[in-house]
Amino acid sequence: MDASPLGFPPLTLAVFAGLALGALLLDMVTHRANRPVSLARASVWSVFWIALSLGFAAFLYVQHGTHTASLFLTGYALEKVLSVDNLFVFMAIFTWFKVPDQLRHRVLYWGVVGAIVLRGVFVLIGTGLLAFGPWVEVLFAVIVAWTAVMMLKGGGGEKIQENYSQHIACRVATRLFPVWPKLHGTHFFVSRNALEAELTKPGNQGIALPAKGAVFATPLFLCLVVVEVSDLLFAFDSVPAVIAVSREPLIVYSAMLFAILGLRSLYFVLEALKRYLAHLEKAVIALLFFIAAKLGLNATHHLFDHGYEIDPNTSLLVVMAVLSAGIAASLIFPPEVPSRADHN
Repeated sequence: MDASPLGFPPLTLAVFAGLALGALLLDMVTHRANRPVSLARASVWSVFWIALSLGFAAFLYVQHGTHTASLFLTGYALEKVLSVDNLFVFMAIFTWFKVPDQLRHRVLYWGVVGAIVLRGVFVLIGTGLLAFGPWVEVLFAVIVAWTAVMMLKGGGGEKIQENYSQHIACRVATRLFPVWPKLHGTHFFVSRNALEAELTKPGNQGIALPAKGAVFATPLFLCLVVVEVSDLLFAFDSVPAVIAVSREPLIVYSAMLFAILGLRSLYFVLEALKRYLAHLEKAVIALLFFIAAKLGLNATHHLFDHGYEIDPNTSLLVVMAVLSAGIAASLIFPPEVPSRADHN
C-alpha cells in the first residue's frame, strides 16, 4: 500500500483518526450530565485512555514493526511525564475562577480539543511559535503562586463566586470583547436577548450591558481561555522534546494526542482523591509553590541565562515524592471524626 504525504499508508491514518475521533465523541456522549466526576468513574476512564494508547501501539507494531511502536510509546510516555505539572495548574486555574465541580469536565473537554488543534499546528510548522514562552511562564508562575497562597489561607474555591465583575480576568477581557460577569449555566457565550431577561432577576439590577455586542462571553469561557494558555505554556517543553524522539509527524502527533486525552481523566482522579485523603490538599499546595518556582526559574534562565533551572526528571521525582507524602499522611493521620458527645 502506498504511503501518504505523512509517511504512513492510508490505513494507519484511518485507524488513528477513527480511534481519536471515536474516543472524543464517546467521551462527550458519556459526560453530557453536569455533575462532579467520581473517583471510580475517573479511574475507569484513565484505564480506558491508557488501554486505547496501548492498542494503537500494538497496531503500529503489527503494521510497521518494533521500531515504530517503540517511538510512539517513547513519545507518549515523555508527553505524559512532561504534562504532569499541568494537572496542578488546572487546579490553580479552577480555584482562581471558583468553577463549580460539575462544570470542570466541560471546560477541560473543550480545553483538550483546543490543545489537540494547537499541537497539530506546532507539529506541522515546527516550534517557532514557542519563542514567546518564557514571558508566559513568568506570568503563570505568579498566578500559580498566588493561587497556592489563596488555598493556604483557606480560600480554595469551595465557595462559588456569584459576580466576576472585579475578577482580574473579567476586567481585562471586557477591554477586548463583551463579557457577562456571571456564570450562565454551562454556556461559554450568551446572547443579548437572553441577558436582557436576566437583568430583571434579583441580584442583577446593578449590572449594565455595554451598548455594543450581540453575544457576550461568560466567566466559563475566560476560564477555558486560561486553560488553553496553560496547555500552550507546557507545550513549550513537551513539543520540542517529543519532536526530538521522532521526526515522523504522525508518530509525534499521535503520541501527544493520546497522552493529552488521558490527562483530563487523571486530573479528576487527583481531584477526587482530595475529597477522600484529608492531607492531600496540603501536598497539592506545596506542589503549586514548587511549580511556580520551577516556571519562574526556567523562564528567567531562558531570558537571562542565570544557570538555574529544574529539569523534568527532578520535577517528576518531586511531584511523586510530595504526593506520596500527602497520601501517606492522610492514611497515618486521618482526621478525627467528631463523636456524638461532641455535638451534645
